[in-house]
Amino acid sequence: MSRIQLLPEILASQVAAGEVVERPASVVKELVENSIDAGARTIQTSIRRGGISLIRVVDDGCGMDPDDALLCLERHATSKIRSSEDLAAIGTLGFRGEALPSIASVSRFRLTTREAGAVAGTEIVVSGGRIETVRDGGEAPGTQIEVRSLFYNLPARRKFLRSENTESRNVEHQLYLQATGHPQIAFAFVRDEKIAFQLPAASSLRERIRDLHGSDLVAQLLEVQSAGGRSRIEISGLIGRAGLSRQTRTQQLVFVNGRAIESPVLTAALREGYHTALMKGQFPVTFLFLTIDPAAVDVNVHPAKREVRFRDPAGVREALVEAIRRTLEGGRSDWQQQFSAPAEPPVERLNQLPEIARGPQQTNLPHREFDQFELRTPTVESRFAPPPVVPPSHEDAEGPPAWSENLANNGDAIAAPASQEFQIIGVLNKLYVLMENANGLVLVDQHAAHERVLFEELRRRMEEKGVPSQRLLLPQTFDLPPRDAEWVERNVAALQKMGIGIEPFGANTFKIDSLPTFLHAVDAATFMREVIDGLRNMSNSSSALRLGEDMIAKTVCRHAVKANDPLRYLEVEKLIRDLLACELPYCCPHGRPTMIQISLGELEKKFGRKV
Repeated sequence: MSRIQLLPEILASQVAAGEVVERPASVVKELVENSIDAGARTIQTSIRRGGISLIRVVDDGCGMDPDDALLCLERHATSKIRSSEDLAAIGTLGFRGEALPSIASVSRFRLTTREAGAVAGTEIVVSGGRIETVRDGGEAPGTQIEVRSLFYNLPARRKFLRSENTESRNVEHQLYLQATGHPQIAFAFVRDEKIAFQLPAASSLRERIRDLHGSDLVAQLLEVQSAGGRSRIEISGLIGRAGLSRQTRTQQLVFVNGRAIESPVLTAALREGYHTALMKGQFPVTFLFLTIDPAAVDVNVHPAKREVRFRDPAGVREALVEAIRRTLEGGRSDWQQQFSAPAEPPVERLNQLPEIARGPQQTNLPHREFDQFELRTPTVESRFAPPPVVPPSHEDAEGPPAWSENLANNGDAIAAPASQEFQIIGVLNKLYVLMENANGLVLVDQHAAHERVLFEELRRRMEEKGVPSQRLLLPQTFDLPPRDAEWVERNVAALQKMGIGIEPFGANTFKIDSLPTFLHAVDAATFMREVIDGLRNMSNSSSALRLGEDMIAKTVCRHAVKANDPLRYLEVEKLIRDLLACELPYCCPHGRPTMIQISLGELEKKFGRKV
């Protein structure tokens, strides 16, 4: 007797439902996507008991005639694709033809639908995959689907569901995704007969995000500046400024052709684009939309359609990284409108500054030697061991600076130029520079600011001149797995440009004979394994010194001015000017903020002058 048998249709549908219908949120996702594909302009979702008791989705889409209404409950019946060519270029959210029959096989299911010009609609009732009733219906044009008693015939699956509150939150999160991805559609969500949110159709993504997350978040988002052209990938949306982050990826949203997806390629690209702009362990806030040729992306990877594959993942990654970098660097203009340049304070204000802030009017700003790079840094009465000091030039050492001459020749207050929009007030706790601008009070962390200045200066000089290296007393060898060895062989030139002297030394074995001069690595082999792991996660066109940025960040942290290091006024002023000239002036290389703005409105609330 044959042991292989063909499964009954109902059982096969229940097996398929295990891949498509995981929880109530999965049901909502499939039904809402069908509504969007049907051209709906308004979608209302209602649930009870976390969606376990009831899920109802009502839309005003195109609707279906009686024949289509019956066919849509058959497995692999769909209006989205017709041939294998269509499968290779999917432009809709749904296409598999599995969602409705799978949902109907594990619930008590009711479908009512009506086309716009039809006299009557169609109502179909299904229980556990068996059609019980087919009759005319009188609902409004569009489609209404009710799913009751989810998993009533699969008690084992029902036991795996979470609490009603947790399932409700999962449903709400799914609707947030769909509402963000399609701001032109009005969404409403009713939970246990109470309206959770009601979103009108929005004219822009920024307006929809304001409705969902509030105006405070919107004020910290930047409009993405897509590269376009070369990459054939259109990137749009909003991303958080440097320093705006979350501890989880809940607000790291990426849509590909209107579909919310999860992709390791895109996750790595976001991490690289925000490199040195976020603290370690934090995640950026993004609402990104990638528009790609449907033939260049495969969405037929998983029945739930959460994952996609790109034909050219490197190209997608490069385009996203470049768009993020350009957007973050372009965000400097917003800061420059508030922080143009420090205004020279009036004489009476300078005389009132504490000695720590203003110091003597005559001051020399010597060069410090940063290994083989000369960086311009403030002079401090330091309690740490700084790099060797190069004696100041004769030109710098003689005579007071022009700034003090102007004060000496003019006893009246010096009016700040129109382009200079803030003034330095003083230094708080020998760490925070206090400044005043048109919007209120600005605090600058002198250590974080100096870190950013030194970081960008050293990185720029390294890219121009290459990384100086120092030969090891005893070269070291180490072995790598075949894949890592193959990668190193292809990138030996890039590693050598980083100041790492490495060369093949047999099968899957390599020799290191030199390292960057500013690096203090106890074990060169262990360091190289960390380098390889880091570089493999970066895009192909990234600077060969990109990984070196982590080493630079650690190095400048040791040499930057610290808390309790007193600075003279001219040194503070130069530090602020250098900070504002940086590419990313609003965060240090570790992602901590360098500036904090306290608005006049906030101060007025603190003092009770404003409610």
